[in-house]
Amino acid sequence: MQFDSLTFVVFFAIVLLAYNYFSSWQHKKNILLLSSYLFYSAWNPLFLPLLIFSSTIDWWLAKKMSKSEKGKRKLYLISIVFINLSILFYFKYINFFLDALNDILSGFGFVLGKYEFNIILPLGISFYTFHSLSYCIDIYRKKFEPTQNWRDYSLYVAFFPQLVAGPIVRWTQMREQIEQPRRSSAEGLGVGLTLLLLGLFEKVVLADGVFAPVANQIFAENNVSSVHAWIGTAAFTGQIFCDFAGYSTCAIGAALCLGFRLPINFRNPYSAVGFADFWQRWHISLSTWLRDYLYIPLGGNRKGTLFTYRNLLLTMLIGGLWHGAAWTFIIWGGLHGAYLIFERFMKKTTKYLHFVPYLVIVVFSWFFTLLAIMYAWVWFRAESVTQAASFTLKLIDLNAAVSGFSMISAQYKTSLYVFFIIVFIHLLFKNISFEELIKKLNPIFLIILISFLMVFISLTPGGSNAFIYFQF
Repeated sequence: MQFDSLTFVVFFAIVLLAYNYFSSWQHKKNILLLSSYLFYSAWNPLFLPLLIFSSTIDWWLAKKMSKSEKGKRKLYLISIVFINLSILFYFKYINFFLDALNDILSGFGFVLGKYEFNIILPLGISFYTFHSLSYCIDIYRKKFEPTQNWRDYSLYVAFFPQLVAGPIVRWTQMREQIEQPRRSSAEGLGVGLTLLLLGLFEKVVLADGVFAPVANQIFAENNVSSVHAWIGTAAFTGQIFCDFAGYSTCAIGAALCLGFRLPINFRNPYSAVGFADFWQRWHISLSTWLRDYLYIPLGGNRKGTLFTYRNLLLTMLIGGLWHGAAWTFIIWGGLHGAYLIFERFMKKTTKYLHFVPYLVIVVFSWFFTLLAIMYAWVWFRAESVTQAASFTLKLIDLNAAVSGFSMISAQYKTSLYVFFIIVFIHLLFKNISFEELIKKLNPIFLIILISFLMVFISLTPGGSNAFIYFQF
């Protein structure tokens, strides 16, 4: 079950009715937890016990840890981290690890043979694992006392709008919302349903209707031309944003309908001036998670320049690996680590650029940032290192790309123009969220917008394609 399906529309309508039928907050929370488990089971009911087990063991061990002395607290935390990462490693990384180990050993003349486990990746396992880990680590740090209520904790982990693909929500962001009564409101329903439609428009019309056909076709080519490499890069840059930001917008909208407020996960990232700025705008819940639970514990920027560079690179490499078990994801993370290091280094040289107008520096920095991010997306999308390297060579040949532009199809040109429009919108509304825009709209314009979205969503052909981040 996913947001752009008729099944979800029926499911969500029933949940809303049942949720608002009861006045008791305890009954409402029971409905939300059962609905969340039903939502998750619709994908594969065999993985529901794993979700419940993971939530229960973390909740129980966190309670034990909070009452223990310092030495035992550390043992409990190690146990929690080991259990969670072991489960994640088995389902997500075991085949990649065996392949990498076999490649390394074969270089020394040892051959293990080809071992591959036929493992289905549980939906959303990376997201709900990070939910649980943040809760347990914060209890270890004594930021708050653990909840004594299993249902409240399980609802925090499994809350269906954000369960499968985030945002990665902290307990500090949800505790009061779970413990204190919530209810649907007229404003919440209005804004929430509009956000749902906006998210579906991003997913169905833009990601699946405009960008995916072009990106999929070009990345399936054996020998891509230079102009097609640039078109494919732009198409996937648009697709990955509209797909993932579309999901997050739907999640925020669905939660708002129920009286819950999830954190913003995207803030017009293609308007970023610099790579640090990009990661404050793209997948914000993951970037802040990596900062708080990995980068800062590694030492952050407290131990000198070289250690800062090391910590940035390690954090982004692990962030890349979090996305998937492939060298392309690791290289994608490594590129972003290198970008952040380069940016820090360049900031030390800005004093030598005092003669350059500030606006020129800003525009150049934005354009360079966008191009570098687009190039990194090639590695994220490529099926192999070889394909990404081939794309790299084609992207460098700018003369061939410019001369070949007049010969590309109308569909390819359309995807490029829509990508430019998205970038322009990001620049125009750089620090304004969808919710803020909706609240500022005149009611008549809001009705026109909703009608426009519904018409385009209903007229867009094609099936219901899974959100890209479901595989992570």
